[in-house]
Parts: sequence; structure tokens; C-alpha cells
Amino acid sequence: MTKISTKTNKFLIHEDWAVVILGSAVILSSLFFFLLPIPVFKWENTASLTDKIFQLNNLSAILIQFVFMSVIGAIGAFIMGKSVKNFLMGFPVVYVLTIIALLIAGSSSMRALNLEAVIFSLMIGLAISNFFKLPKWFTSALSTELFVKIGLVLLGTTVIFADILKAGSLGLIQALVVVVSVWYFAYWLCRKLKVDDELTMMISSAVSICGVSAAIATSGAIKGDSKKLSYVISMVLITAIPMMIFMPYIAHYFSFPQAVTGAWLGGSIDTSGAVVASGSLVGEEALKISTIVKFSQNVLLGIAAFAISIYWSYTNHKDENGERVKPTVGVIWERFPKFVLGFIGASLLFSFFLPQATIAGVKDSLKNLQGAWFALAFTSIGLETNFKDLFGNQSKKPLYAFLIAQLFNVIITLVIAFYLFGNA
Repeated sequence: MTKISTKTNKFLIHEDWAVVILGSAVILSSLFFFLLPIPVFKWENTASLTDKIFQLNNLSAILIQFVFMSVIGAIGAFIMGKSVKNFLMGFPVVYVLTIIALLIAGSSSMRALNLEAVIFSLMIGLAISNFFKLPKWFTSALSTELFVKIGLVLLGTTVIFADILKAGSLGLIQALVVVVSVWYFAYWLCRKLKVDDELTMMISSAVSICGVSAAIATSGAIKGDSKKLSYVISMVLITAIPMMIFMPYIAHYFSFPQAVTGAWLGGSIDTSGAVVASGSLVGEEALKISTIVKFSQNVLLGIAAFAISIYWSYTNHKDENGERVKPTVGVIWERFPKFVLGFIGASLLFSFFLPQATIAGVKDSLKNLQGAWFALAFTSIGLETNFKDLFGNQSKKPLYAFLIAQLFNVIITLVIAFYLFGNA
């Protein structure tokens, strides 16, 4: 929603529309004006750190990305009526901390564990916020929601409808059955354990759909608390590690067929990187099937985010007395997170209106930017979060709910994988 400020007489734009505008600007800029170079953060040893990371071309790519994201963020602060000066003073700090997180995640040892950059972004931010007192102007300039939602709009460019058909009918069937059954079980379990509504929605989506991206998209759809989102993301990333390591050995011990194993891994492990690593431990067929099944779940993200946002707007509207009432269509539209429209628009554009050659030319750069916005968001979340908020006693029930739902996910996915792929 746009409005005229009576104090400053500036034309302001609500954050929901601002992220659609900015995300679209990033996409259009990549398509028609300037394609950002992709910085390299993967390294094996001190020599490769010097040769790959700290060589002039790569440092130039990092600097260009910094300038580009600074401009986008500053425009966002301006059109939303926030302090551009504070943003420009605080953003370099957030960006440098995020680059450090990307470098840590890019090391060969961390890549072997499939630890994603967002977990290091969060940990660095938490370490600083819990040991140092940050000035108010700095914390007020953190743009967590802006970063997350721009990243989500860019995420739409990776959901290509033509690729859904290539995923295969069995993969799509399994993805649909697993997502629906696991989501409703997780939702029911969270309600039984009296987990709050926001965490319930985030946990249900993270366990059933595609982990980190699903949790982020759901948080955006329900305008969730960023501290709760960081907790869910931490659970997803931490549990993915033992699942990635032990599930292939369990499959080998019980002599599961490779197709079944691949479908089991792809349907139950919540991060794409861990799925690929786990499938690789089993064999080529398992890797192929696991990737197809995981991708089939990923493509359901846009539909799920849309449905969740409608449900949340319809069921969580309260009047001035705090009583829950059914809102009008106008209220639902007002509360509807507009980034979903940007996500869907990007997906439609890349699915039906752009030639494959164009998509191939820009997809890596846009995916790099998507990851950078998410990493910046989690650095910001860490900087505004206290450990006692993240790991307090109130976190026990959500943890129990997540672990039990994940166990259910592992079991039901194995049953479905045997049914669909046992004779494949």
C-alpha cells in the first residue's frame, strides 16, 4: 500500500510492495542492463584461498556485488521512508560479516559437511549481538525483512514450470503425498504440544516441503518473527547433517534398492545440498532419483506459500477487542504478503516468456544474488537476536515437535518410496 506522509510529504511505499519493485528491478537489470559477476567463495587450502578468493578479479566481483546491493537497499530505505544514511552506514558492516560467513562455508571442510552459509551468518551475528552492545542507530538500520523478501522474489526465477514436467510422474506423486501428509501431521503435532501459531506454520512447512527455503517463504507469508525463523532454520540445518550421513548406511544395511533409497533421501532430507551428497554416497541411480524427488518438492513451494498466506490472512484477523473474526476480501488483500506475487510473476516470466538461452545466461548470477540476500538476512537476524530468545525454555516444545515430525517424515517417505519405486 502506498501513502503520502503528512510530516515529510514524501511518497512512501509499503515494504510488501517495495520488495516486489526491488526484486523485479534486480531481475530486469540482470536481463537487460547489467549481469553481475559471480564471486567465488569455494577454497581448499591457504594456496587456493590466495589464488581463488583474494585475486583481483574475484575481489572486484565482491566489490561490484556490494555496490549493487547497497544501491538496491538504499532505494528500499528511501521509498519506505527509512533513514538512508543509517542504512549506508550499517550495510557495509553487515556485508563484510556476511562475506566472512560465505568464506567459512566455502572451505572444503565445511562443504564436506554440507553446512550452508546462512547458518554461519546467523552464528556470527549472534556472537556479536550477545557479546557487544550495538548502537540503536545500527540495529534500527538492519533490514532483515527487506533482504529475505527480495531473496524470495528471486527464488521464483528458479521454479520453472517446464522442469516440473521433467521431474517425472512418480517423483511428483511422491512429493505431493509426502508434502500433504507430513505437513498436516506436523501441524497437528504442534497444536497438540501447544506450539505457537507462527512456529507451527514454519515447522510444518520446513519439515514437509524443502527445509530452509520453505521456512523462509512461510515466515514471509505470515509476517513471522525473524527470531522464530532463525530457530527453525537452525533445526533444519543441524538435523540434516546426521540424516545425510546415516540414512545411506541404513539403506545399505537393509539392502534397499537404489531407486527406493534415492526417493527416500530426496523426500525426507530437508536441504538440497545434503540430498545430493547423500545420494552420491549410494550410487548414480540413487543420486538421480533423490534429486528428482527433492526438486519435485521444491516446485510446490510457490503453491504452498500462496495457500498459507491466504489461510493465515483469513484465520488470524482480530478486531479492536482482540477477538478473532473473519475478515472481508479487502482485508485479506491488505494482509496478503505481496512478495508472493513477485515470486509467482518471476516464475511465470522464466517459465513461459523467456527463451532458454536467455535463462541459461542469467540463472547463475540471479541464484548467487538470491543466496547473498538470504545470507545478509540471517546476519541481520543474528545481530538483533539474543541467545536466551533463541534457545530459551520456550524452545523445547518446538524442538520436540520438529524432531517427531521429522521422524514421521522419514518413515512415511520410506513407505511411499517402496510403494512407488519398489518395482521401478
